[in-house]
Amino acid sequence: METEGKTSHPQAFNLESGSIKDDQILEEVPASAHAIGNDSWQQVSLMLVTSFNCGWVLSFSNLMLVPLGWTWGIVCLLFVGFFSCYSGWLLAGFHFIQGQRFIRYRDMMGHLFGKKMYFVTYFLQFSTFILVNMGFILLGGRALKEINLVFSDTAMRLQYFIIITGVVYCIFAIVVPNMSAMRVWIGASAILTFGFIGVLLVVSAKDGKSISHKNYEVKGSTVGKVFNALGAVSAILVSNSSGMIPEIQSTLKKPAVRNMRIALLLQYTVGLSVYYGVSIAGYWIYGSEVPDYLPMALSGPKWAKILINLAVFLQNVISQHMFIQPVHEALDTKFLKDDEGTYSRENFKRRIFLRVLVFTGNTFVAAALPFMGDFMNLLGSFTLVTLTFIFPSMIYIKVKGNTARTEKKAWHWTVIIVFSILAVVTTISAVRLIINNVRNYQLFANQ
Repeated sequence: METEGKTSHPQAFNLESGSIKDDQILEEVPASAHAIGNDSWQQVSLMLVTSFNCGWVLSFSNLMLVPLGWTWGIVCLLFVGFFSCYSGWLLAGFHFIQGQRFIRYRDMMGHLFGKKMYFVTYFLQFSTFILVNMGFILLGGRALKEINLVFSDTAMRLQYFIIITGVVYCIFAIVVPNMSAMRVWIGASAILTFGFIGVLLVVSAKDGKSISHKNYEVKGSTVGKVFNALGAVSAILVSNSSGMIPEIQSTLKKPAVRNMRIALLLQYTVGLSVYYGVSIAGYWIYGSEVPDYLPMALSGPKWAKILINLAVFLQNVISQHMFIQPVHEALDTKFLKDDEGTYSRENFKRRIFLRVLVFTGNTFVAAALPFMGDFMNLLGSFTLVTLTFIFPSMIYIKVKGNTARTEKKAWHWTVIIVFSILAVVTTISAVRLIINNVRNYQLFANQ
């Protein structure tokens, strides 16, 4: 068993709790309707690599590099990537505290900082997961609409494709109830991921040869450039962070700390090199004119557009499932019958109701507000900065207490202060962008 640090804090604040006997010590684990400690590091690593290389990577060139340009864009990509990996590595080390295994981020924060921080973390996480799921639904709808446009100049409204996407996601969530059940689907996700990225790079490279003049100028006024750059930093944060490391780590076999850190290293080497590579390639080929959905810029054959968008849609079905799992886990633990199996008739009926409830709400909002880019910036600027960078350093200081060296405590206080300032300024930027664009918003717009 691996533990990190010692603390004299009271018993963890959990809504439900239980315990399992380890060979060496008593390991206290909160009750959960989902499987705990079943998965290998290879499975979780592949899940992280493919989930972060979802269809959203096709928007990164526009969201991250167009507002920053080459120099600041590369600097910010490296800076955020490094600190995201560092903070994840740090947080993974506190999966066990005094023999208690924390399978939920909110439980860890409640244990260390009290009931209020439990609910603050709950709010930050679940607002993130729900908004990300809406973004996936929107992206799936756009991919289907792009396929429709290949065959017809007058495609159906985007909302129809959003509804189709929501229904498919819901069915998948019913059939595949938790992260551990994603085993074979993760392999399919890997094939789809590297398939659509490979075709995209080949076709776009041909476009690059035919474009003689490429403009990389960062447009806008000085004030506009600053705020747009802060929005781009928020987008980079979203591309690197999940806000759910303890929840993912809960599925791992022992040693969970070591296995999670291996998975994180693969995410931030293999995985990051792919989605950063696609982002840089898109910006290099199309410059500041790169659209917010990269396949829209392709001048290649129709079959390539169809193949890329179909693969994006299918891969997103699998990727979104990881990011919405904590919501499913909370609802399943609360409402499923714990004395019956996951696939029992009663729990299956209840799971159908819960999944339909979640995806009906998310699909309706995605259809009503089909312009998630601004809200994704707000997501990255507020919730993910806090969950990814600030809270892990707070946990380190709280757990280590007086045993930590002065320079280490000073370092973590610096991280807390710097990223708190970043959270404030990027949030202001995101809110300003939403306010400026609100006059262009139209409910159920056919984007």
